[in-house]
Amino acid sequence: RGSGVIWLDETNCTGREAHLAECPARTWGHNDCYHGEDAGAVCAGSALATPPQVRLSGGPGACAGRVEVLHLGRWGTVCDDTWAFPAAAVVCRYLGCGQVIAAPPRARFGPGRGPVWLDGLTCTGEEAAPSECRHKGWGVHTCEHSEDAGVVCA
Repeated sequence: RGSGVIWLDETNCTGREAHLAECPARTWGHNDCYHGEDAGAVCAGSALATPPQVRLSGGPGACAGRVEVLHLGRWGTVCDDTWAFPAAAVVCRYLGCGQVIAAPPRARFGPGRGPVWLDGLTCTGEEAAPSECRHKGWGVHTCEHSEDAGVVCA
């Protein structure tokens, strides 16, 4: 049994989708489920066949910059709404960049391009990747690129 928010209900995939987000389902976060109904899967091959990807852009080095995530084959940004040290710590750890020093908002490392993939990103700081943190849903946002989140790691 899982815990926390149940993101998907009535998911109806054909098997031809490249990503779970392409499957018809109820609106993300809307469900009539309980954790006793959590779905699972057993896959052949690598457990990390498609690991989440995160990069920092526009900064002075590999461990400081605008936070960008790869989703559905496209790089996009993270909105600074609710952006805080716990989320920045997850990014720093995921990238192997040590401790978080700062979590600058307001496109401190310049505005990104492409989609704003994550808004309302809320992490405990214990997640292995930003994609494991709570958020409004992939591509669901009320942001402009002038609100892109940044991070400075040790």
